[in-house]
Amino acid sequence: MARGRNRRTVEVDPAEVRRRLARAVGLALPSLLALGLLGGAGWATWRYGVQGDLLRVREIRFTGLAQVRLEELLGLSSVRAGDHLLLSDLDVMARSLRRNPWVGAVEISRRWAPPALEVAVTERRAAALVELGGLYLADRRGQVFKRAAPGDGLDLPVVTGLQREDHVARREETERRIEGALELLDRWRDAGLDRRAPVSQVHLDPDLGVRVYAGDDGMEIRLGQGDLPAKLERLGRVLSALEADGRRAEVLHLDNRRHPDWVAVRPAGWSGAVDVRGPRGP
Repeated sequence: MARGRNRRTVEVDPAEVRRRLARAVGLALPSLLALGLLGGAGWATWRYGVQGDLLRVREIRFTGLAQVRLEELLGLSSVRAGDHLLLSDLDVMARSLRRNPWVGAVEISRRWAPPALEVAVTERRAAALVELGGLYLADRRGQVFKRAAPGDGLDLPVVTGLQREDHVARREETERRIEGALELLDRWRDAGLDRRAPVSQVHLDPDLGVRVYAGDDGMEIRLGQGDLPAKLERLGRVLSALEADGRRAEVLHLDNRRHPDWVAVRPAGWSGAVDVRGPRGP
């Protein structure tokens, strides 16, 4: 008798198959719907938010402008109206705006309704003119930031005695000297001397020290080096004494190193000099 393999016949219930299939679809359907919604949302975002006009920059608003014209900054800006609000690189835009020498700092923020950029500009403030083979503007920190132009409309003291070559080779050292000249101007104002003799020029000499030219007639005041507060106090007393006598000075020396409390005065129109001695002045 021949033996064959045992074969089992499995009968499948069609109803059970339908139930299992329905259960699987029921479990998978929320995930499929969620994926569909995400895909649709992504497509809508790309279509309307990226490719469309929904988030296009409609306006670039600037604040803090005094010396700089709006048209100049719009011409420098790497972002234009119509660019995408989210895809615009604000760091690159800030760097492009700082190419204008008047622009010291920039802060840019996004606004959503309507899509716009707000640009807060901090301009440099010119504190003096500096002679470096031509007149340049320097700010409060002594940093030279642009060549002076007729349209700048500035009436500022001039710092002289510096060389352009020194500024190029030793920039930090030169800027410290300019900053020192600006500190002198501050002390001059604090002492009330600007009302009596406004400064037109500060000359820096590495060997002889500081010379100031002040007043309507360009009175020369030789301050030398060091002990600035005491010298300005003596200068104030001397100027008061001259005014009381109805006289004007052509040159005042406060740079006597051997006798720092002496003041030598050459009145206007005199060929000689008068020494005013002693820490209490005249």
